[in-house]
Amino acid sequence: MGRIAQLPMPNSQFPITNAQFPIPDAQFPIPDAQFVDFLPHMGAIAVARAIGSMGPVLAPMAACATGLQSIARAVDLIRTGECQRAIAGAVEAPITPLTVAGFNRMGALANTGCYPFDEEREGLVLGEGGALFVLESSELARRRNARIYGLISGFGLTNDAFHANSPELGGTSAIAAVNQCLKRSNLTAADIDFIHAHGTGTDLNDRHEALLIQKLFRQGVAVSSTKGATGHTLGASGALGVAFCLMGIKYQVLPPCTGIKKPGFELDFVRCARSTFVRNAVCLSFGFGGQNAGIVLSQGDR
Repeated sequence: MGRIAQLPMPNSQFPITNAQFPIPDAQFPIPDAQFVDFLPHMGAIAVARAIGSMGPVLAPMAACATGLQSIARAVDLIRTGECQRAIAGAVEAPITPLTVAGFNRMGALANTGCYPFDEEREGLVLGEGGALFVLESSELARRRNARIYGLISGFGLTNDAFHANSPELGGTSAIAAVNQCLKRSNLTAADIDFIHAHGTGTDLNDRHEALLIQKLFRQGVAVSSTKGATGHTLGASGALGVAFCLMGIKYQVLPPCTGIKKPGFELDFVRCARSTFVRNAVCLSFGFGGQNAGIVLSQGDR
């Protein structure tokens, strides 16, 4: 049998005494029983406990694309038969001194407001919120006579593998995510009636996204970003975008691109709530690290 030798650690700065790590002069002591509450997936675990769900609990992390990643993973669980029904979405409350200081140092925060795609856009405004959805197969939903708000026709997820907080300006990976999304939906770009853009109000993001939309979609497709109304909820923003798309499909009314006064790009921005025919909508999200995500939402009878 082998033996494990104990290696001496001279001048160790982190002595282990009685299985505890003493931290002198700790300003923020965390009681032992509360330590696990700080794990990223504990919100989802709390929901599982509340409803008695014993299925898998996942907590995807993809920066501002997290909401769409969460929904996409739930779709996979249902399509593979691992789950019959899932709760998916995202919630975030990022208005903290650390987050505000970080975005401020990056120069990403607006001074007077969030004006996505406007010629004089200043940057983003942080917001808090979230959206959660019950996902299940069409067969199961109809069997229980559920109220169906829409179908997830397909999704696409890619990564730039380029930079920590700037998109790859050629848009190769972002274009691949949108094309992947359309292909899985058995749709073409011409079939999309509405685009809920990521539209943060920053110079680089809006320019990058506007060019991508101009390149991939037909001229005249309706485009909106709701961050001028909600603020940027970071990881939850994609889930909120899906909610806006579903409401647009249900009521056949598109949400306005709040804050835009003088469009900086040749796109059909929704300047005020617009009644129109909406059968298929795409929601886009782009996150730090080059995360790209798109989901197509369609009418329930498609």
